[in-house]
Amino acid sequence: MASIRKSGGESLLLRYIILVAWALVCFVPIIWFLTIGFRPRTEIIVPRPIYWPTWSLDAWRLLVSDWPIASYLRNSVVAVAGSVVIDLILAIPAAFALARYEFRGREDIGFYILSTRMMAPAIVAVPIFFLFKNMGLLDSVWALMLIYAAINLSLVTWIIRSYMLDIPKELEDAARTDGAGDLTILWEIMIPACLPGIITAAVIAAIFAINEFLFTLLIASTSKAYTMSVALANFTGGSDGVIYNAIALVSFLAFAPILILVILIQKHLSRGLTMGAVKG
Repeated sequence: MASIRKSGGESLLLRYIILVAWALVCFVPIIWFLTIGFRPRTEIIVPRPIYWPTWSLDAWRLLVSDWPIASYLRNSVVAVAGSVVIDLILAIPAAFALARYEFRGREDIGFYILSTRMMAPAIVAVPIFFLFKNMGLLDSVWALMLIYAAINLSLVTWIIRSYMLDIPKELEDAARTDGAGDLTILWEIMIPACLPGIITAAVIAAIFAINEFLFTLLIASTSKAYTMSVALANFTGGSDGVIYNAIALVSFLAFAPILILVILIQKHLSRGLTMGAVKG
C-alpha cells in the first residue's frame, strides 16, 4: 500500500514538473517580448546579446506623450466587442435554422455561408470602401464594427451550427409537447446547451477581428478610428526608423486582453473546442 502511494505521489510530481516546464516554454517568450518594451533602443539591436539590460521607460513615455494609445485601445475594444455581439445576435438564429429546420437546399445554403469566409479580402476591398464612403461611415469605429462582424459572421454561424447538431432532438420534442414555441426552445434549451460552443465562436471571432489589418487600414484613414493593429504599423517606419521597444510594448498591450479573456473562460473554451468533436 505504501509503495502504491509512493508511486502515485511520484507520478503527480512528474506531472507538475511537466506542466511547469510547459508553462515556462509558453510564457518565457511573452515575458521576454515584454522586457523589450522596457529597454532603451540602443540595447535592442547590438552585435552581442545583453544579458543584464538597462531598464528604461522611453517607449512608455513615447506612447503616452506622442501617441493616444488609450484611444487606440478603446477603439479596438469597442469595435471588436461590438462585432462579436452583432455576430452572435445574427448567427445564433441562423445556426438554429440550419441545424433544426428541414427545407430544400439547406446544406447548400450552409456551405455557401461558409464559403464566403474563403474569399480573398482584397477582392471586395474597393467596393466596401465606396459603400462606406457613400454611407458616410468612413473613419469611424462603427464602420470597423460592421466590417468585422461581416467578415466573421459565416464562421461563427458554422461553428454554432455544428454544436447545435450534437444536441439531442428529444429535448426539443419534449419541449414542444409541453407547448413551447421555436423562440422558447432556442432561448431556454439550445442556447444553454451549446453555451460553450457559443463562447468558443465568440473568442475565435474576437481573435480574427483583432488581427484584421487590411480593412482597418482602408476604413480608418485617420487616428480618430485607429485600432491597435494600425497603431502598431505606425512604429515600423518614418523618420525615426523602426521603434522596436514601442512595437513590443504595443504588441503586448494588444495581446494581453485576449490572453486574460482566454484564461478567465478557459473552462468553457476547452469544453467548446471538444464539444463538436467526433465521438467514438
